[in-house]
Amino acid sequence: MLLYIHGFNSSSQSGKAIELGNWFSQRGLGEAYVCPDLPHRPAAAMQLLEDLISASSSPVKLIGSSLGGFYATWLAEKHGLKAILVNPCVACHRKLADMVGQTQKNWHSGEEYLFSVEHAAELNTFAVARITRPERYLLLAETGDSVLDYREAVAYFAGAEQVVLEGGDHGFSRFNDYIPAILAF
Repeated sequence: MLLYIHGFNSSSQSGKAIELGNWFSQRGLGEAYVCPDLPHRPAAAMQLLEDLISASSSPVKLIGSSLGGFYATWLAEKHGLKAILVNPCVACHRKLADMVGQTQKNWHSGEEYLFSVEHAAELNTFAVARITRPERYLLLAETGDSVLDYREAVAYFAGAEQVVLEGGDHGFSRFNDYIPAILAF
């Protein structure tokens, strides 16, 4: 199973999630691809991901984008899984702490919620100080990401296979071009 983990305030309707799902479906592999809509609460999101991993009858590989990369890193470390990280949020527990007290809105569903102290505390529980086996990771980053500094990810995932492309954006604009490399990894 390939488990795609979307980013903050995103969903299974994100461009990358749809592109990857279409790629699998067009090849008759649709059942091997899973992209759940995650709850906004980190503990509930992680429980859903843990349940999917536990229920899988095949080996699980992870793809995480932005906040999904933060979640994928924790899951990879806990379960010894391989993970592809697309413009991942490194130290997301610290970055999102500034959002406490702010209303958030899911880009696809329109659902609104207040990002609370509880959200921030739950994120803290999933922080990984340092990865233990870099060979389990593939980092895909674009230098034009205006949301996250790609250099943080490059340093954090030192020793991992890395593809760092000039330009681009936070959505990793060349994602489709890298689907074969993702699957080869």
